[in-house]
Amino acid sequence: MLSPEKVAALVSEAMHAREHAYAPYSAFPVGAALLLDSGAIVTAANVENASFGLSICAERAAVVRAVAQGSRRYLAIAVIGPKELDLTPCGACRQFLSEFGLDIEIITMRAGQPRAQPLRELLPEAFDAESLP
Repeated sequence: MLSPEKVAALVSEAMHAREHAYAPYSAFPVGAALLLDSGAIVTAANVENASFGLSICAERAAVVRAVAQGSRRYLAIAVIGPKELDLTPCGACRQFLSEFGLDIEIITMRAGQPRAQPLRELLPEAFDAESLP
């Protein structure tokens, strides 16, 4: 469980990251702030492409950035959309995050207030490495 101060810091970082989103097609900028087990925070924003399937969500961009920096253990991620609208990670992002643990706290906005819940609540019965032969 994260402290209210840490949650507020992650939300603030995600809001700042959202300002760098490239969303010319949807006009739906999203920012993410990923808390590493080291205490460092990695931020990212969504990046759209005219070939929509090639777009990448902020959550996946943050994980890719963290992996590229050598980190594979995450405690939490804050995800903030336009005007702090209520939203949660899409199914693809939930699955992508699950590769690194179902205990990652997902921080989203609900009625203007941050809400944290473990990924396992958002992705019950996740497909994982043990699902493979």
